Amino acid sequence: MKVAQDIILRPIVTERSMEGMQDKKYTFKVAKDANKIEIAKAVETLFGVSVAKVNTINCKGRYVRQGQTGGYRPNWKKAIVTLKEDSKGIEFFENMF
Repeated sequence: MKVAQDIILRPIVTERSMEGMQDKKYTFKVAKDANKIEIAKAVETLFGVSVAKVNTINCKGRYVRQGQTGGYRPNWKKAIVTLKEDSKGIEFFENMF
């Protein structure tokens, strides 16, 4: 079984993800082979919160060029984690405002 730090790779900080924080929705880049149950358990253990639901999105790598040669960036997976109403927020994101 994987460790929680292997499942949650990094937070995604964009304007849209910051707007979701008012609804207790937090966005993370996660391992490509992680499922929703593993992601929920990893967030609960890392941040000490209770998770209501998890939505996952497989993102395709973009095409990039370096001069005449081109290629694709790697594919990755994004998870939007919704916390329960009675749960506290994640302190890491609270300092972003």
